[in-house]
Amino acid sequence: MLYQDAFLQRLEAGLRDNLPKWGLPATAPLRLLTISENATYLAEDAAGGRRIVFRVHRPDYHSKAEILSELAWVKALLEAGVVETPRGIPATNGDLLCAFPDAGTQRYVVAFEFMSGKEPDASDDLVKWYRKLGGINARLHRHSRGWRAPAGFARKLWDFDTIIGAASHWGDWRDGLGLKVDGAAILERTAALLRRQTDELGKEPDQFGLIHCDMRLANLLVDGERLAVIDFDDCGLSWFGYDFAASVSFLEHEAYIGELMDAWAEGYRTVEPLAAEQAAALPIFVMLRRMQLTAWIASHSETPTAQSMGEPYTDGTIALAERHLGQYI
Repeated sequence: MLYQDAFLQRLEAGLRDNLPKWGLPATAPLRLLTISENATYLAEDAAGGRRIVFRVHRPDYHSKAEILSELAWVKALLEAGVVETPRGIPATNGDLLCAFPDAGTQRYVVAFEFMSGKEPDASDDLVKWYRKLGGINARLHRHSRGWRAPAGFARKLWDFDTIIGAASHWGDWRDGLGLKVDGAAILERTAALLRRQTDELGKEPDQFGLIHCDMRLANLLVDGERLAVIDFDDCGLSWFGYDFAASVSFLEHEAYIGELMDAWAEGYRTVEPLAAEQAAALPIFVMLRRMQLTAWIASHSETPTAQSMGEPYTDGTIALAERHLGQYI
């Protein structure tokens, strides 16, 4: 499915037909914000003074039950004061989830409050923000361990098999753009090592549970001293340390990753304990995430993010894999 102009025009037309369900005129200005797993739009109603962010879901990824479960956790986190994140906005009939037909499939649509801020970037003090992010993750994980999910709650499992194994949600890393025989052999060895390492870590409830799973910089909003988290679309069951790995998505090769890891762990420990063995496992999750994203870029090659990474990202994955093998074998 290509996010080309004609396709985006079709998506916008379908979304416009749904705007009145949230009390907005179908003619309200719409601006495309991002295209990744989903397409995200900002609608502005000047007369009513409202700004609403709409997420149009990619088909055949999350079920209706999974999307409603995401919104249920977000609601619980807000009620408990755990994190600052946009609140889901129900349609005028009270439904949090609407849909429109598109080329023989259903496109789910959800709405969120607009939240001010900007994505942190390399010009910011990333160490400072990752220290704060560690504290946010610790509060999320504490909530996850103690929260009783409602009946029918359903979110994806993110373990070795579903991250880069036979049941991977985002495709096969072997399809990595430009991957050649020698590089594939290195990644095969790395995958085998990661399988052993994650098996040894286990899935005990003190380190495995419901997490955000995608706190990369694009899903953080800085406004003054506030650090907010957006887009719980990929939240699911995984290792708590995997939240750090996701937070350095597309940055795994940078020399300052060690500093961010230390800052994250420091911030985490101001809220919750982080055992030495759990901190030591963070590089394992970073490598696991890197291989997952190599598969994602291949399976989502139509997206701007994937196109900006291309074959050099695969080459970088191989280099990181060689380093990982050298550290653990």
